[in-house]
Amino acid sequence: MTAARHYGMDWLRIGAFGLLILYHIGMYFVPWDWHVKIVPTIDWVAIPMLATKGWRLALLFLVSGYASAALVAKLGGAGAFAKSRSARLLIPLLFGMVFIIPPQPWIELVGQHGYPHGYLHFWLRDYFGFQFLDGIALPTWQHLWFVVYLWVYTMLAAVLLAVVPADTRARVADGAVRLVRGWGLMIVPMLWWLAVYGAFPDHDETHALFDDGPSHLHYLMGFGIGWLLRVRPILFEAVARCWKVAAVLALVAFAPIAWVEWTWPGNTPAPDWVFPPYHIARQVQGWATIVALLGIADRYWNRDHPRRAMLAEAVFPFYIIHQTIIVVVGWYLLKGPVAPLPSFLILVAATTSGCWLFYRIGRTIGWLRPLIGLQRN
Repeated sequence: MTAARHYGMDWLRIGAFGLLILYHIGMYFVPWDWHVKIVPTIDWVAIPMLATKGWRLALLFLVSGYASAALVAKLGGAGAFAKSRSARLLIPLLFGMVFIIPPQPWIELVGQHGYPHGYLHFWLRDYFGFQFLDGIALPTWQHLWFVVYLWVYTMLAAVLLAVVPADTRARVADGAVRLVRGWGLMIVPMLWWLAVYGAFPDHDETHALFDDGPSHLHYLMGFGIGWLLRVRPILFEAVARCWKVAAVLALVAFAPIAWVEWTWPGNTPAPDWVFPPYHIARQVQGWATIVALLGIADRYWNRDHPRRAMLAEAVFPFYIIHQTIIVVVGWYLLKGPVAPLPSFLILVAATTSGCWLFYRIGRTIGWLRPLIGLQRN
């Protein structure tokens, strides 16, 4: 059983990538470690950023799971699916690692570690050295870690499609639906996230693939729920039942997160007793927000618009280029120096216009299209 195109899922993907760009602009201002920082940093900016931190990427993996299941239905086989996903993900990943990403570690090395050489020397002599330079792995995929993880998850899905008979897959999907129908859609994944945190309370995401097992357990659940929503669209009935309560729960759960950040801002040490309830609240708020957004998308956004297809196509090129634009523009703003509000406005304008140019130019040149994540004409 499959479903027609759900436009609300497209809008969720577009909105989630838009939030991701704003989040990375926010990284210029908060005290958390990043490539380039305004001086002094601004503690309170962390609070609105934390409102999205627990669910942005999991939502993207969920929407990607939904889109992957739709692609399998369109292509009709594991081999064609694996080939299509590899071309769309690995080609822009390699292009990004070679040509788009390098300014980010160079700026971090120069600004924070006193690296003495110019960019061309860095790119030709050090970047491809397969080494750690002042703790920074070179070469690196930086924010494109999401593409790496997504490719791994889709290859895992392709293997399962190839080796597990269709009737067995159908029984598993039906069993999963029975588990998460009704209120189970909100409760079961939330319990899974809490169990992962309980088993690995000290794990910090590395984005390095091989040492990030708890993160995979976290994100694979979202990917799987997204896939299940596509192959068993009856689950949207559970979304309709739960989403309003989930929205209230997400707001309530965010209150202790905001309180902790307000009470111990920035790098201020917090007492040990704070961390377990803080992280529990993050898991609850994260999944509840995803359910609420699924409900809003299903109820209000499941409709087409003349610009939807273009925006849906543009988000991957935007994602590939956006962080390098932010880091480079932030680096020059520091040389000003420029005050926080003008810096924010300049970063938003420069990132939006730069992403748009990258997409508009790339989409018109046939050989560039696969390099920036677009299909060939």
